[in-house]
Amino acid sequence: MADAKDGKKSGKSWIGALALVTLVAVGTGGGLGVYLLGSVEKSVDLKKREEADKAVKVLNYTGDLSLRSVGSVVANLAEPTDAWIRIESSVVFKTGALPNPDVTLAEIRADALAYLRTLSMAQIEGASGLQHLREDLNERVAIRTKGAVREFIVESLVVQ
Repeated sequence: MADAKDGKKSGKSWIGALALVTLVAVGTGGGLGVYLLGSVEKSVDLKKREEADKAVKVLNYTGDLSLRSVGSVVANLAEPTDAWIRIESSVVFKTGALPNPDVTLAEIRADALAYLRTLSMAQIEGASGLQHLREDLNERVAIRTKGAVREFIVESLVVQ
């Protein structure tokens, strides 16, 4: 009979020890999960702040500049005649430098359309072609606005 009581005591002590170890494991796992979640959120927030700071540093514009969308310009290319180009762009200018910005933006859109119709596919292929297109459009805008527009920004370009 003493053996049966000793067996029950040792069984209860094993169950108690197992329950204690389980509680410690659950507590440790939960604590580690909360810690890791917090550290991941901090690193994501830090990375977002760094990217935002980097984006702000790239744009060296002061507070007296305006950014206006020129809108979409869709035109067929000169070569091949069945190819189409769509460009979306914006211009940066000093606030107040353009007497009527809406009219100027319409003129810029018309100039861009006229220029895009003279291009061939070979002229806009590759990185250098895109750079030449951007420079040519910047030059046209500068001439049109007599230097009032600081920069012509190509936001998207699709050739189909």
